[in-house]
Amino acid sequence: MKKTLKRLSALLLSVLMLVGSFMTASAEEGYTYNYDWWGDVQYSPDAYRTVGVYTATDLGLDKNFNQAEGMFVCGNRIYVCDTGNNRIIEFERTDTESIELVRIIDEIKGNVEVKTFNFPSDISVTEDGFMYICDQNNGRILKLDMDLNYISEITKPTDPNFDQDLNFLPDKICVDTAGRVYCIAVNVNKGTIKFETDGTFAGFVGATPVTYNFMDYVWKKLSTKAQREQLASFVPTEYDNVYMDHEGFIYAVTSNVSETDLDAGTANPIRRLNMMGNDILVRNGNWFILGDLYWGEGGGYEGPSLMTDITAFDNDIYVAIDRTRGRLFAYDDQGRMLFAFGGNGNMDGYFKSPTALDHMGRDLLVLDSVDASITIFTPTTFGNLIYDAIEQFQNGLYEESGETWKEVMKLNGNYDLAYVGIGRALLRQKEYKEAMEYFELKWDDENYSRAFKQYRKIWVEENIFWIVVALFMVLCVPLMVGKVRKVKWEIDTADIFKE
Repeated sequence: MKKTLKRLSALLLSVLMLVGSFMTASAEEGYTYNYDWWGDVQYSPDAYRTVGVYTATDLGLDKNFNQAEGMFVCGNRIYVCDTGNNRIIEFERTDTESIELVRIIDEIKGNVEVKTFNFPSDISVTEDGFMYICDQNNGRILKLDMDLNYISEITKPTDPNFDQDLNFLPDKICVDTAGRVYCIAVNVNKGTIKFETDGTFAGFVGATPVTYNFMDYVWKKLSTKAQREQLASFVPTEYDNVYMDHEGFIYAVTSNVSETDLDAGTANPIRRLNMMGNDILVRNGNWFILGDLYWGEGGGYEGPSLMTDITAFDNDIYVAIDRTRGRLFAYDDQGRMLFAFGGNGNMDGYFKSPTALDHMGRDLLVLDSVDASITIFTPTTFGNLIYDAIEQFQNGLYEESGETWKEVMKLNGNYDLAYVGIGRALLRQKEYKEAMEYFELKWDDENYSRAFKQYRKIWVEENIFWIVVALFMVLCVPLMVGKVRKVKWEIDTADIFKE
């Protein structure tokens, strides 16, 4: 009996040690997941791994970041808005794991009255060598050259379309190749504020649709004037951040969404705006583009994913970061989720309060305002294969794309998009029957219908002779048989009448 108890105790201890080591390994590596056709969570190999977490003091500064709000990547340079310290820090990434301090930007050169920043909240650097800075509490957007010489500034518009009772507090910014500025300002809910190259106010772009509760609407109609003044107005919501992609379209995110609208799919926390301000984001995925499909109150966090920033690659893949649970969500150009990873915590690859996101090549950089750090992620083999397959398809290399998706399947046999990707590659190669098989496996009705339509057309063309023969047999043979029988009957009856 004692020997049995000892053996059981040893076995239990071994199991606990194995579980503990597994949990430790999992915590160190992080986790990646996606949603299948049924909406169930499917875990997968990690798409990204953490390269490093860097604080300002680690990188040679005298003091750490304070309320760091904005970050911008240009080439191998990283610009961080150290907002609470009223300065901008420029870093250079010299190799995969090394970042070096280039300079501290805290004073403006040239003919300008106010030469220092007051709560710089965002920055954008153009390819022709100009910096645009949201100097929020000074109520201006600065344009500087790379030597920090003052070029111009944008201040509060005097146009009557801009509410003159509001202070101009620029918060987030993006700039197109022509030098037109698109700005999000505090307390402005009419969309992004557009300024022409010369700084002229050009109106608002991309105001979010007005949403309201029907019962609130009815109550407002029945209320007195005094009661209506106490009720919230039905106005568009504000954006949290913007990013301009390589084609000049603006990705915008808003966290001002309700759970009801998210459940109904009408919230659209991520948008892609054209120059007319229309949302042209493609939403062909199985699920709404809103981050996590399910949310609860575990771990002290509650509510849906609230997107606080977004970045887009040249391959039209875009990644948004959720400030609620610190997760990053990647989607392809069709709106299908590629993967999600990250979370809130104190370990490398996790966050306390992510405020800014950008990319350098395929690497992702996240600025954490509470942890006062920059985290850099680089794709794993699994992540790179996904990117390779998508880019090969976009470049017309359909056979190569299909082979790459097969490599993805070897690493994760439950990855739905690999089956869909192979099917789409076969569809472009006119292998319609084989494509149908892959689409059927992952319930992709739309692509299955496309493949079936083409397969049916080719099958008819190849078998038209036999189809005609079959139709002849079905339609003509009965007529001929009937005719023969009739003739035979007439002959038989003619003999009888003669007798």
